Amino acid sequence: MSSAQALRNSLDLAVLADRLGYYRYWVAEHHGTQSLACASPEVLIGPIAAATSRLRVGSGGVMLPHYSPLKVAESFSMLSGLYPGRIDLGLGRAPGSDSLTASALQRDRRQRPQDDFPEQLNELLAYLWDELPDDHPFARLSAMPGSPELVQPWMLGSSPQSGIWAAELGMPYMFADFIQAAGETVAARYRRDFVPSPHWPQAHQGVALQVICAETDEEAKLLATSYGMRLIHMHSGRRLDKIPSVETALRFFEEHDLPSSTLPSGRRAVIGSPARVREQIETLAQAYGADEVMIVSIIYDHEARKRSYELIAREFALV
Repeated sequence: MSSAQALRNSLDLAVLADRLGYYRYWVAEHHGTQSLACASPEVLIGPIAAATSRLRVGSGGVMLPHYSPLKVAESFSMLSGLYPGRIDLGLGRAPGSDSLTASALQRDRRQRPQDDFPEQLNELLAYLWDELPDDHPFARLSAMPGSPELVQPWMLGSSPQSGIWAAELGMPYMFADFIQAAGETVAARYRRDFVPSPHWPQAHQGVALQVICAETDEEAKLLATSYGMRLIHMHSGRRLDKIPSVETALRFFEEHDLPSSTLPSGRRAVIGSPARVREQIETLAQAYGADEVMIVSIIYDHEARKRSYELIAREFALV
């Protein structure tokens, strides 16, 4: 489908998720790709929050190295002012792009950008929580446009360092298992080393899983072939601009003499009927010590994707 249609589908899915009883709905930041449509989470969050009534809506996430901490704080403070108690700010260190696109995003290209993410993060949190010291050069800029409503910041990651920062700063932490399926030890370290903060007195661990659900295991496995083909192309460095159809994916696996369930090393997915999916989700949640699970479903057909979320909501009795 077109990128414009994908954005409209994201809005349609959010309305469904709100009705089904899901708690959060996050949109990601990706640049320089035709296979993922959202380059600006803050632009999409507003329409989603306006079209829904109960969901918490947020970024999964904002790639902070590209931006001024003040600008990010102001943008999300405005959203929080408009939709009180419903805005999350998920933060990531990754560029969300290749090196060329990352360079194009920079305002000053005379030198490589500094790797100063911890300093950026601390400055951003100080704006959001009005904690800049009086002698800070930017102290007078701490009045946020959405005050007194507060944004809920989250640290996102798929490596140990993100968990370390989340623990040190007393932030909730979401591990992207769908990117790197080896986060149980990272999650355990986060909970062990968590330093309580005034804004989050105890550790709060989330895990994000790739989940594809259908009426039967066989149907779910068929839907998952699109995701598997896309991952194989990504890991081999081959360009794949669009998510392939199930028919295209099946031909690909047959031509390369691969089982249709093949996923690259370090990747996993929860795939199956509602009961099978619930069993897998609960097993992984327990392994992570997770307080909540977020699901992402890369499915070629929009109606099949919506049906996946419906079946999961029914199985977990979310409504």
